[in-house]
Amino acid sequence: MEERVKKIEEEVKAFLISSKEDLENFRLRFISKKGVVTSLFDDLKLASVDEKRKLGKVLNELKQLAEGKFKLLQETVENSNSIASDQIDLSLPVVANKTGNLHPLNLTRYRIIEIFERLGFNVSDGPEVEDDWHNFTALNFAENHPAREMQDTFFVEKNPDILLRTHTSNVQVRLMKNQKPPIRSIMPGRVYRNEAISARAHCFFHQVEGLYVDKNVGFSDLKQTLYHFAKEMFGKETKIRLRPSFFPFTEPSAEIDISCLICHGKGCNVCKYSGWVEIAGSGMVHPEVLKNGGIDPEEFTGFAFGMGIERITMLRYSINDLRLFSENDLRFLRQFKSVQ
Repeated sequence: MEERVKKIEEEVKAFLISSKEDLENFRLRFISKKGVVTSLFDDLKLASVDEKRKLGKVLNELKQLAEGKFKLLQETVENSNSIASDQIDLSLPVVANKTGNLHPLNLTRYRIIEIFERLGFNVSDGPEVEDDWHNFTALNFAENHPAREMQDTFFVEKNPDILLRTHTSNVQVRLMKNQKPPIRSIMPGRVYRNEAISARAHCFFHQVEGLYVDKNVGFSDLKQTLYHFAKEMFGKETKIRLRPSFFPFTEPSAEIDISCLICHGKGCNVCKYSGWVEIAGSGMVHPEVLKNGGIDPEEFTGFAFGMGIERITMLRYSINDLRLFSENDLRFLRQFKSVQ
């Protein structure tokens, strides 16, 4: 039996494996239930006690040798993508390199920045994890305002003072504290709200807010700024309307609507079948907000606005489901490779 073991050991070492077929033949020959190594163990049951002690160790080593070689070559064969030289067709065309492209939200963000930079606005940024003062209190939110409640805001570790910002207005507060007027800046960034995810809403999204503070800034300046933006972004034929509204940080306040570019006024799920889509909230900066920012409201006035980048992108490219922006579906993203 010792001679059989040595012969099989040499056979295991000499067995050449270069394909999956060879690998399967090796498995069937040596380590399967009907293989030669298994048959040796079956024969060992009939041996005497002394032979079992002597041959048991040798058979275990043979089994480990066969199984080790199989596992090693299994990884090599399965991970190999090599092609035999006679299988290479040199007449085939070269596979073109696949290049990445900007996300549609980034394309829209850069376009928004371009429009406002031409009007003299610079770009500012701020923290996404914020405290209550910069996100709510300094912006004239009352203590019992619904936006402070858990159903609207993500608080960090149940700390009522630390939260994920619900808007980029927190950057406006920091600008007013750290910079003297004139201030003319936009603040693009990601924001978070505890909302049900749907075709029109998400728990995180992107905003661009703007702030202009100087002497003798009036509501007409706000209107003309947003009017110019809407025409530049959506085209000269775009219809615009302003609706009176309420925001704690502006007075007076207005919401800006444009004619729906997806259904062209006929009605769809994006415009709630009204033919109009809100693109921005705006208004004159509330005197209390100016005071909280260290600016004298008797000397300076200003306007502010905020808009969702997702909403602008949906209108710009006729997309009817906001969830597509965060699903990382390459079939969707590749459509914007040549879009500017």
